Amino acid sequence: MIQVEDITKRYGTFTAVDKINFEIEEGEVVGFLGPNGAGKSTTMNMITGFIESTSGRILVDGYDISKKPKKAKRQIGYMPEGVPLYADLTAKEFVTYMAELKGVKRKERKAMVQKALEDTGLVEVQNQLTRNLSRGYKQRVSLAGALVSNPKVIILDEPTVGLDPKQVTEIRALIKELEKDHTVILSSHILSEVSQICNRVIIINKGKIVAVDTPENLEKKVVKDNSVYVTVEDLENKMNSIKDKLENVQEIRLVKENDDNTKKYIITAEEDVDLRKHIFETFAKEGITIFEMKKIDATLEDAFMQLIGSEAEIEQEEVENEEVLDKKQLKEKKKQEKMEKKAEKQRLKEEKKKEKELKKAEKKQKGGQE
Repeated sequence: MIQVEDITKRYGTFTAVDKINFEIEEGEVVGFLGPNGAGKSTTMNMITGFIESTSGRILVDGYDISKKPKKAKRQIGYMPEGVPLYADLTAKEFVTYMAELKGVKRKERKAMVQKALEDTGLVEVQNQLTRNLSRGYKQRVSLAGALVSNPKVIILDEPTVGLDPKQVTEIRALIKELEKDHTVILSSHILSEVSQICNRVIIINKGKIVAVDTPENLEKKVVKDNSVYVTVEDLENKMNSIKDKLENVQEIRLVKENDDNTKKYIITAEEDVDLRKHIFETFAKEGITIFEMKKIDATLEDAFMQLIGSEAEIEQEEVENEEVLDKKQLKEKKKQEKMEKKAEKQRLKEEKKKEKELKKAEKKQKGGQE
């Protein structure tokens, strides 16, 4: 559905996006993530045709966005960040205007506008001016404007920013409905949201793609060990010797003692071993009461921070290497300067010696002539 091939965007000497490549299949919901200034919005604007790339190619449903922009743009519905609406139009008037801009045929326009209003839950407020709507309803109006032409691709830039929890839940539900008939690209800073909604995630940092994978796979890559938290009441201190009775356990470590006389432990086992059932059975036999047990799972946020951190570490390492190189070069330069000074001193010494010998010879020659 969408192919991004070696796309680069430069502003003078600054490279905002640097030769990125990815593909999005039909019917996918893909999260587009990255820190501020990573190149997310620039990439999304290039996919929509709002700005041109410096080099590379973008295909939307087989149409090159730079060579056949009208055909490519007909496949896209874009909901930009910030909800830019016309304040003097009603919700219905705005969606109708968007249908006109998108080239929806006159005979189909009324039905498609009504469908967009219904799909986004705007029927009750369709005749209200957009300036009088709540933030949540404004987001819905913007989304209806993106949907009204029934495009194959929907691009949503921060669709839930600034919403209250109820509104966020409603917008998420709407987005989940979109995947039945559309390919969706979602940009968001709320990583739990992306994890719940998206089939795949693309992470960009400093203009380069650093990961393309499912949220689940990214989370699995972060987990370094297989551990569970267990909060217990252990009146006879049997936790000190319980390790020998649990198979495949590598470590049992006390995390903290609580005010209610319970203790929290972290139990680490071998990889791909689920200890929970065995822990319940063994602790029950030993008279250890379990108050809480929780498997330690990584989140998409953990994966995101590790990937972005890795990039930062690489950059820091490069800086440190440059500093080491600079120090070596400075040391070498000082050594060279010292050698040059020594050579110059020796040259001056030899010149003085020659000058002294020449004067002595002249004096001797002059004395002989007298």
